[in-house]
Amino acid sequence: MPIPARLVNERTDLSASDLEHLTSIVEDWSLLADLSLSDLVLWLPTWNDAGGVAVAHVRPTTAPTSVPEDVIGKFSPRGRLAALDQALAFGRSVKVRDAANPLVPTAVEAYPIHRPVRAVRSTDGEGESGRDRDVIGVVVRHASSAPRVAGQLEDFYLSTADTLIGMLTAREFPVPETVTGASGRPRIGDGVVRLDASGIVAYASPNAVSALRRLGLAIDLVGADFANVVTRLLHRQGTMDASVGELARGRVAGRADLEGSNATVLLRSIPLRGSTTGDGALLLLRDTTDIRRRERALLSKDATIREIHHRVKNNLQTVAALLRLQGRRSTDPAISAALADAQVRVAAIAVVHEALSADPGSESDLGESVDFDRIVRALFAIVVEDPHFGLSLETKGDSGRLPAETATPLAMCVSELVHNAVQHSQGTFVTVEAIREPASLRIEVVDDGIGVGDDQLQEAGLGLNIVQSLATTELAGSFEFAAQEYGTRAVVTVPLSGG
Repeated sequence: MPIPARLVNERTDLSASDLEHLTSIVEDWSLLADLSLSDLVLWLPTWNDAGGVAVAHVRPTTAPTSVPEDVIGKFSPRGRLAALDQALAFGRSVKVRDAANPLVPTAVEAYPIHRPVRAVRSTDGEGESGRDRDVIGVVVRHASSAPRVAGQLEDFYLSTADTLIGMLTAREFPVPETVTGASGRPRIGDGVVRLDASGIVAYASPNAVSALRRLGLAIDLVGADFANVVTRLLHRQGTMDASVGELARGRVAGRADLEGSNATVLLRSIPLRGSTTGDGALLLLRDTTDIRRRERALLSKDATIREIHHRVKNNLQTVAALLRLQGRRSTDPAISAALADAQVRVAAIAVVHEALSADPGSESDLGESVDFDRIVRALFAIVVEDPHFGLSLETKGDSGRLPAETATPLAMCVSELVHNAVQHSQGTFVTVEAIREPASLRIEVVDDGIGVGDDQLQEAGLGLNIVQSLATTELAGSFEFAAQEYGTRAVVTVPLSGG
C-alpha cells in the first residue's frame, strides 16, 4: 500500500524528495517485516513537532501480527510512545534486547530514517524542507508476543533483519537495483540463501534448496560457492550472462531468471553491509516455472491475436483497393460513387484492425482494445484523399480506449458522418468531439455548412441509415441531430460497460 500523499502534505512539512525516499522504503519493507517476525509501522514527524503520524503498516507473513488494528492516520503525541519520541529527538535506534537472547526484542523498538544525503543542504545546515531536521521518519517494530521455538531458521531471520535495519538507518536500504532482467519480488518464505563475504553459502532455507533442485542441483548447497553452482546448473543453456554471475556472487543488487531446461527460478540479490559477521549478500529464490510458462502463453496468444488483426487489415485493404479500381473503370457516375462509398466503408473497418495490430494496449486486454482518437485521425485521411481540398478537420476531447467490438461500428459511424459533412455541408470545417463520461461516450460530428433539412432527414441516404442502424443495434446507443444555430451537429451516444 503506498504512502497517502494527502496525509503527508496535511500533517507534515516533508518535501517531495523525502516522500520519494520513504516510498522506496515502504515498497520493499515487507522483507524487513518477514525477517524480523514483526509488524512495522512508519511514523512521520508532524509539522509542529508535536508527535508522529502513522502513514504505513506492514504485517509479517512469517509470524502472527501484533498490531491487528488499522493504524494509518493515527497520531501519537509526545510522551505516548517512548521509543518513537527518542528516535525522533536523537536520531538513534532504540533497541530493547535480553542479554540471554540478543536477537529477540523484548519491547517496542524504533529505527530512525534519515534524510538522503543528496537532499541535505550544506549551505545553512537546514534540510530541503527549510527545517533543521535530519530524521524524516521512524520505523517502529512491534515484535510478536506469541511464543516461538528458537532455531537455526529463526536465528538466521533475526540476525539478517538486524543487518538490514542497520543498513536502513545508515541510508543504505533499500539497495538500488542495477540488474533488472526479470519481474517479480520473491518473499522470504519462497526461499532464501545467505552468502558470506566470499560468496560461499552460509545458510539455505529448505524452499531455496527445493527450487534449485528443479534446476538440477545434486550437491549440498551449504558451504558451496553459489556462483559456481549456478554456472554448473545453467551450463546446458550456454554461457552464463555476466550480470547473472554478479548477482549470484552477491556483488550487485537486482533480479534475474535462472532458466533451466525444465524449470525457471527467479533470483534476487541484495548485497549486505555492516553485518556483524562481515559483508555478504541475501539471495531470494522463487520457483517461477508455472508463472513464466503462463506469461509465455499470454505473449504467444497476444502475438497470435495481433497477427490475425494484421492479416484481416491487409485483406480489407485489398478489398478497398479493388473497389477503388473498379470504381475508376466504371463509366456510370452513380456506380462509381457507390463503389467509392463502399471503398471508404471497408477502409474504415481496416483502420480499426490496423490499430489493433499495432497498438500495444495493456497487459490485460491482449490487444483487444484501442485508442479511438487515433482511429478518428486515421479516418480523416481515408475520407479526404486530397489534403488540399480546403476543409479543416480537427478533433476535440478524449475518447480513451475502446474494445474492438465497440471501436469497429463506432468507426463506421464516424466515417459516414465525416464523409457526409465533407461531401455535402459546403462549410469550412468539420470537428469530431468526444465527451467521455463514466457510463457513456458521446461523439459529436460538427460542421458549419448548410445544415440538414427535415426533408433530407426523411429521405436519409444509405450512409445515415447505416449510422442509425449501427448506433442503435450494434452499439446499443442512439443517433440524433442536435439543435444548432448553423451547420450540423450529429451525435452518436454509446453506453460503456464497467463505467
